[in-house]
Amino acid sequence: MDLLVYRCGYEKKQCPSEIKQYASGGHYLFCYIVSGKGFLRVEKERDGTLVYTLSEKMGFLIEPGKEANIRILPDGAWDYIWIEFGGVRAGEYTKLSGLSETRPVYMPESPQQGEELFNHMLALVKSGEKCPLKMKGYLYLFVDCLVRTCRFKGQMPAGKSNETVEGAVRYIEQNYASHISVEELARRCWLDRSYFGKVFKSVTGQSPQQFLIRFRMEKAASELRAGNMPIGDIGVSVGYPNLLHFSRAFKGVYGMSPSEYRQKYRERMMQELFW
Repeated sequence: MDLLVYRCGYEKKQCPSEIKQYASGGHYLFCYIVSGKGFLRVEKERDGTLVYTLSEKMGFLIEPGKEANIRILPDGAWDYIWIEFGGVRAGEYTKLSGLSETRPVYMPESPQQGEELFNHMLALVKSGEKCPLKMKGYLYLFVDCLVRTCRFKGQMPAGKSNETVEGAVRYIEQNYASHISVEELARRCWLDRSYFGKVFKSVTGQSPQQFLIRFRMEKAASELRAGNMPIGDIGVSVGYPNLLHFSRAFKGVYGMSPSEYRQKYRERMMQELFW
């Protein structure tokens, strides 16, 4: 199964220092702090001891087999909600959120998003084991929200930006005649759309949408210069079945309509021929 719920709970005014006991059997454990504060201490062989400050509206992820390296240090009692989950794609999805052993703490991009995550977790806990299909549905909503709202979602290690953008450019070069969205490009690179846009622009100097439009228009300009293919057919060949949309996109790049571009090119060729 892609995702499975193993255990979950909502603890009020409890000491969470032993919560890591739930992370067993190769499962992931995610805990969200409703109220309370403290620290998360992670022991790493190469990096030594890392200490993270925890407070309400934050969470943390414990990966399978890592619970022995983690110590929770609460400052008083907490209200907290937790989910133990797994499945063949659990690791893939948690990676998309940006959470890992080196970055285990969840922080939402806004308080509203943190509340959204809590509500999905609470619905899952309330659904109970008597409603397994409902629990699974809430689990998917929880994981989707975790990926969408985590402040670190989709961030990649340094040095991977060029490789990622090169892969996106190759995909554009091979599929420019088909419908391509920025969301699709980001998904193929396993990145959040917003973060993918920042990485792409940092490498190419253009947004993904600007790059795609310019690449298509350059292909269209080449066809306009090459022969007598109808302008509508050229638009279709570069991914614009609507002639009006194609003409607007072309003018946005070249400052003139496709027909004007073709005419001016032919006039210039005639002048050079008889010069």
